[in-house]
Amino acid sequence: MSRVPGGRAESARYPFSAVVGMDDLKLALLINAVSPGVGGVLVRGEKGTAKSTIVRALAGLLPPVAVVPGCRFSCAPDVPDPACPDGPHRGDEGKGRAARLVELPVGASEDRLTGSLDIERALTEGVKAFEPGLLAAAHRGVLYVDEVNLLHDHLVDLLLDAAAMGESYVEREGVSVRHAARFLLVGTMNPEEGELRPQLLDRFGLTVEVAATRDPAERAEVVRRRLRFEDGPAGFAAGWAGEEAALAERIAAARDRLPGVELTDAALRQITAVCASFEVDGLRADLVTARAAIALAAWHGRAAVTSDDVRTAARLALPHRRRRDPFDAPGLDRQKLDEVLDEHGEYGDDEPEPEPPSGDDSGGPDGDGPDGPDGPDEPGGGPGGGMSGDAQQDGSEPSEPSVESGTGRASETEPATADAAYKPRLFTVPGIGTGAPGRRSKARSPYGRVSGARPGARGLHLTATLRAAAPHQSARGRSGVGLVVTSADLRESIRDGREGNLVLFVVDASGSMAARKRMRAVKGAVLSLLLDAYQRRDKVGLITFRGTGAELALPPTSSVEAGARRLDRLPTGGRTPLSAGLMRAAEVLRVERLRDPARRPLVVVVTDGRATHGPDPSAAAGLLAGRLGSGASVLVDCESGPVRLGLAGALGVRLGAETVRLDQLAADALAGVVRNARRNAA
Repeated sequence: MSRVPGGRAESARYPFSAVVGMDDLKLALLINAVSPGVGGVLVRGEKGTAKSTIVRALAGLLPPVAVVPGCRFSCAPDVPDPACPDGPHRGDEGKGRAARLVELPVGASEDRLTGSLDIERALTEGVKAFEPGLLAAAHRGVLYVDEVNLLHDHLVDLLLDAAAMGESYVEREGVSVRHAARFLLVGTMNPEEGELRPQLLDRFGLTVEVAATRDPAERAEVVRRRLRFEDGPAGFAAGWAGEEAALAERIAAARDRLPGVELTDAALRQITAVCASFEVDGLRADLVTARAAIALAAWHGRAAVTSDDVRTAARLALPHRRRRDPFDAPGLDRQKLDEVLDEHGEYGDDEPEPEPPSGDDSGGPDGDGPDGPDGPDEPGGGPGGGMSGDAQQDGSEPSEPSVESGTGRASETEPATADAAYKPRLFTVPGIGTGAPGRRSKARSPYGRVSGARPGARGLHLTATLRAAAPHQSARGRSGVGLVVTSADLRESIRDGREGNLVLFVVDASGSMAARKRMRAVKGAVLSLLLDAYQRRDKVGLITFRGTGAELALPPTSSVEAGARRLDRLPTGGRTPLSAGLMRAAEVLRVERLRDPARRPLVVVVTDGRATHGPDPSAAAGLLAGRLGSGASVLVDCESGPVRLGLAGALGVRLGAETVRLDQLAADALAGVVRNARRNAA
């Protein structure tokens, strides 16, 4: 295995075959090693599951590649790219080297990924030359993106376009270049840190969910092997050299068999039937499943694709393509998959299916079929219909616990359900920020539209730099083609882009039906904003206060799955500790400002202004207003009835917030209120 210049060197890599378990991940990577046309692998899983270790280990198993000496684009000497910028290559002898592993950092720029004008040669020699990027370096190797869900969207688009087409097109700064870019793409991500858009998920060929084993014996073996590796990497790797060599030979043999594998009409019918039955969008799933099934057959040494190949390929290629909504978790119904495969079996229309074996269909002499003693439990996880250890034994309904509300005793019922999610109107924080790149408020961003230039050397603005240097050439004694440039001439681009914001809800979750109505509306609003935040790269958080304190029910997050789960379980009932809720919001803003000082907040407080527990909320409101900084706030007045005390309005003044009535919290009204508040704060 080799790395691009500047990459992290290792004396020895952890062997691929030494990784314990994770069979699906290993198989998905090997499928792509056999057939890179499958489209890569997206590895989803919790932290600390060796995702990066196994991906880096794969590159060492790939067969060596022959390249044209001196070609920066790794052209093959037998079939060189006719459009190679370093070409033409005619009759050049090849030179062998190991397949490269190229790592794309999350903070990489577009220039680093695709390549750009060679600034040094342009300024010193006055020529227009192309400097290749990481896509060129990864050609015929592995391109690895750790935390791909944190990569900026425009970079993900460029990356996946190149992976799908096998070519990279660069049109920028007067440079027009096309070069081959065929690589094995592997991305890893932790879903807790945010999801990829469904459109981007679809561009990955296969996906695998990984989790740490819960088997103590396997965990012990993982620790044992890792400690041995750390004590002596070279010796540990040498101990697995035999297994690694065998895997490498098997990959090479499978690549040789791949062109001869037959995709029969029966197997193709199964593939298309499965994709149609699971209602995946488009035809990319059919193509990926077919390619993966062919690669599987080649890997197992078969001459034709079988039902088992189709089943395994569909299990890896379809789960992430079934997401209809960002709140949906990827998954595949295995039973339905088997049913579809059985219905569209490996037999043509003119071939009779074999008779099933005679005898009992129950699965065994004792009738232990799929739903027998070892089959799935009853709904709820036990024979009692889902009741836990404290379930009612006499068949009566469980009693509802009582909690203390602000006006007496009230019954705490199930957590309030959310109103239907909707698409909120776009609202923005006033002014121009410098926060994390997103799709909402105006900001100075390294990824936006160029609107000007200023002195500096970050993100060089070539035209402005040359314009600044041009008047001084005679005074600097310029001679020849080169341009004399000093540091004072350097200009950097000013880019107008968009940033993501933090939308923090502070909600009264105390008892009474009114609170339940508020919670339904607010849950619907938060879910809607969370969906919108998923698309616009915002963060959304939720604080509730009830009883004697406040709870951070939804920590600031971009993970729609985590947000939906937390909101679904959100309880209501108890007294109203308003001051505690405001203080908790101020603390959340303080912590978030330390983590991400450039991200501007919007705080939405939902309350009637009454405080039935704790100190007067005025001091807490003043503290929260001070923590807002350049952000904005909205107070939704939930007071009802013929007699109104106006407490929420006074609290809104203390917060410096726009105060609105609860009935304005509805879908369109809420977005309008927030937008007006931000406009007034400008």
